[in-house]
Amino acid sequence: MKIITSHVQVSTTGPGDLINITEKITALLEKTKLQNGQITVFNIGSTAAIATFEFEPGLMKDVQELFEKLIPRSKHHHHDETWGDANGFSHLRAMLQGPSLVIPFSNGKALLGTWQQVVLAEFDNRPRQRDVVVQILGE
Repeated sequence: MKIITSHVQVSTTGPGDLINITEKITALLEKTKLQNGQITVFNIGSTAAIATFEFEPGLMKDVQELFEKLIPRSKHHHHDETWGDANGFSHLRAMLQGPSLVIPFSNGKALLGTWQQVVLAEFDNRPRQRDVVVQILGE
């Protein structure tokens, strides 16, 4: 059994930015030559998240509208009083979505559905440079 840890760097443009990182993850898996195991994708930080969905413009807009409806930017958030950075909404959205995803792989291929992509969801109120850990466990 091997454990290989890599990082994917992602530049974001601010809140609502959804970035497809599937190709970067599958390229890392291919390099390992491992055949069976699991890939863990983990965002370092508390204002972005990792998700999986069909990466197409209509659904991307739906996802952005869903988070705005559930946790509006304009609402008062107590976190904003603590730090004055006006990003309480981004912490709540990231907490709701979650920082990681586990993807099984078999025969050297990630077991993702035809239209299923891995997406970094940026929730912070400013552009960020994200560090995503990709840890591959397998044989």
